[in-house]
Amino acid sequence: MMKMRLTHFTLPSLMLVFFALAAAEAALPTFVKGQAVTSLAPLVEEASPAVVNIRVSQTLTRRNPFGDDAFRRFFGIPDTPGGQQEVASAGSGVIVDAKRGYILTNHHVVSNADTIQISLIDGSVLDAEIVGSDPATDIALIKVEADGLTEMPIGDSTAARVGDFVIAIGNPFGLGHTVTSGIISAVGRTGISRDGYEDFIQTDASINPGNSGGALVNMNGELIGINSAIISRSGGNVGIGFAVPTEIASSIMNQILDFGEVRRGLLGVNIQSIDADAAEALGSDIDGGALITGVQPKSAAEDAGLQVGDIIVEVNDKKVDGAAELRNRIGLLRSGDKVKIKYVRENKVLSTRAELGQAQAQMILGQEIHPGLAGSVFSAETQSGVDGIQIAEVQEGSAAAQRGLQTGDLITHVNRIRVSDLADLREVASRYDILFLNVRRGDRALMFQIR
Repeated sequence: MMKMRLTHFTLPSLMLVFFALAAAEAALPTFVKGQAVTSLAPLVEEASPAVVNIRVSQTLTRRNPFGDDAFRRFFGIPDTPGGQQEVASAGSGVIVDAKRGYILTNHHVVSNADTIQISLIDGSVLDAEIVGSDPATDIALIKVEADGLTEMPIGDSTAARVGDFVIAIGNPFGLGHTVTSGIISAVGRTGISRDGYEDFIQTDASINPGNSGGALVNMNGELIGINSAIISRSGGNVGIGFAVPTEIASSIMNQILDFGEVRRGLLGVNIQSIDADAAEALGSDIDGGALITGVQPKSAAEDAGLQVGDIIVEVNDKKVDGAAELRNRIGLLRSGDKVKIKYVRENKVLSTRAELGQAQAQMILGQEIHPGLAGSVFSAETQSGVDGIQIAEVQEGSAAAQRGLQTGDLITHVNRIRVSDLADLREVASRYDILFLNVRRGDRALMFQIR
């Protein structure tokens, strides 16, 4: 039995309690849309109808351990056609255009979907289809045909500041509309995804599996982020969640609507990170940047006058600390955008303007190569400095995952034939029904059989 113990407070301790209560009261937002409030309910009631629950169904082909027909007949094992199994998953989405039925969500929520259904806060269920999707930013646009939808206004994510109050609305663990609150913990977060383009908003508002694709909302009721990822050892919330800012999500959506695809900007340089010591060896006193080691002919970089040996330190007045940051800065812009680039040449700080070219399609779905690779996404870009094809994504429970492949694996050979890019992979894979993949995973060399 637990006993309660009374504590006598001295004057100093009472003052501490007073200040603690005052701090707790100050931790609540006191104004929403200019109105003094004691509850977030009005904001939630206005924003929630624009958030939808998403149910995705897909058919996975599973390897049958009793694959031999004679073996199965001998032991009386039922014949399951194709070893196929229908699986369902849940996520969230945000209606951003009620008239046209457009909904923003995550790429990983709807990729490889056979059917997509969304449910509104009133319980209505609608069929949806994918308009376009971008694995590199984890943003997808889907569409429904319906009247009377409620949209959420898109806010300016670039105005978000650390310490701003926010709410997250989504469908955690398939429970349906759920609201959590917190603050913006950081902005401009990178290094979360190995191969994507990143500029995440970090928040301590509780985000759990199923929240993916849901809304991160400011105190004006505006969408400032699409909830995308969490850091957790258990799979549950530990107060570190990430959202794709609407600056990126809106750009991807507009490119999909304008072009039917994402036309990512291309500067046309080979680069590597450089620190203060390396810069000093090159006669420069900067503390970091992206060293140009190659300039592609007839590229935006060549037209702008950039040369091998130049060190890029800023793009559009934002500091660039290394190669990964430059890749993000350029990759999140669209082809045709004009960018201001500050660089160092022979210890002189110079600037130029470049009109970005168009990057070629850098990602393809695994099932386009072989049925046994379904559930994976391949990228032509690598960060390891080794030629090969990076696996940018492997969905849990997918055919690719069942065969042992993991996100971040680097494919170097197929059936003992060297592959350096996606074209090589397609060409070699088209010749064989069975693939043997040589894979580099960290410091290990592995081989996987794909049937």
